[in-house]
Amino acid sequence: MKLTNWFKRSSVAALALAASSLCAQTNVVAVNAPMHTTAKRNGTFSAKFIVQIKQGYHVNSHKPVEDYIIPLRLTWDKNAFEFVETVFPQPKMEKYQFSKELVSVFSGSFEIVSKFKVPANAPQGPGLLSGKLRYQACTETMCLPPKTIDVKMQVETF
Repeated sequence: MKLTNWFKRSSVAALALAASSLCAQTNVVAVNAPMHTTAKRNGTFSAKFIVQIKQGYHVNSHKPVEDYIIPLRLTWDKNAFEFVETVFPQPKMEKYQFSKELVSVFSGSFEIVSKFKVPANAPQGPGLLSGKLRYQACTETMCLPPKTIDVKMQVETF
């Protein structure tokens, strides 16, 4: 009887530990945005973001080689600026246990740059540029559920 109770308590503790471990694994990507940038009316500006992937993980690139792979995406909310493009670094082609083909990925730390046009009639003063970075983080043997991070940056228009 005592052995059965000990087993039940041990099983519950093990499940709780596994659940907390999985929750900890979901925070494997961080985005560092510049706090502030300036933009001139009728000009252009770039928003540079440093993405950091926790060691032992990778994210699928913005151009996956297989249709079923969830790509890295940076999208922007509508605002006073006209989105032009986002430039990603060259992804690495890696081989993993779960795929017969090479997989296009990012790992470690890398920079993403989004470019914007500033209309001549853009409101002067402080504004907020906000968007979302969607990714799927994986290890060599498993992938976590897709996740989205809010990305924000202040832009002073003059």
